[in-house]
Amino acid sequence: MRTALITPLIFLGAKRKHLISLVSRGLFCFCLAVTASIGAQAEQVTAAIAANFAGTIRQLKPLFERETGHRLVSSFASSGTLFAQIHNGAPFDVFLSADEQRPQQLIDDQLAIADSAFIYATGLLVLWSSQPELVDPRGDVLRAGHWREKGIRHIALANPKTAPYGRAALQTLKAMHLLNASKPYRVTGQNIAQTFQFVASANAQLGFIAKTQLLALPENERGSTWRVPELMYSPIRQQAVMLTRGRDNRAAEAFLRFLQSPQTQKMISARGYK
Repeated sequence: MRTALITPLIFLGAKRKHLISLVSRGLFCFCLAVTASIGAQAEQVTAAIAANFAGTIRQLKPLFERETGHRLVSSFASSGTLFAQIHNGAPFDVFLSADEQRPQQLIDDQLAIADSAFIYATGLLVLWSSQPELVDPRGDVLRAGHWREKGIRHIALANPKTAPYGRAALQTLKAMHLLNASKPYRVTGQNIAQTFQFVASANAQLGFIAKTQLLALPENERGSTWRVPELMYSPIRQQAVMLTRGRDNRAAEAFLRFLQSPQTQKMISARGYK
């Protein structure tokens, strides 16, 4: 009698184990299928990005990759340098310039897609010194002259031919009637990032940089600064555009959408853009 009862129980136990095994294998296969599907959809976007936006994009990159599953690869330089690289066939999918002119020129040259262009940020120019007391809130350190007496040997700005922030700095000096007086003092960085380094290392006592670079510093390292009035220079409207190489790249499309989202725009504004 006991044997008769034990046999069905053994059979039921074996059947249950078999069912559990089938379910487990099914779940495993399902997970593999989902993973493969996600992997198949994930793509890479290669972006040419103006140097002033480097700190901001490093903050945004993890959020973009987490939200979309795509991968972002960035190259930073002055807008003019990146423009030339794109013309020479550099493999970029999107271009984040620090001006409007170069993206529009790429559209005219049929190297970018016309209806993809938009303003992703508006830059602000500041005069900065790593010395806490050197720059006053009104910029009189420039207007008053006698720079050598104040220990000022160099005034740094980005190359105005390739960097919009450098062009804005030159416009500011012109508006202040200081173009000729400042000429012996001016040192030129290849881009706004190098200009920042000139001042941070004290090789230049003054420099025109992007406000976003200043805000990226800890408060106790911000030295002294003057926010240049926007009437003194042309608006630094920074435009993004899809390049023809990225036309069918879903990651490139997702990245441009991501830049325009309210959440991203709020983060960009907090980083020192208008």
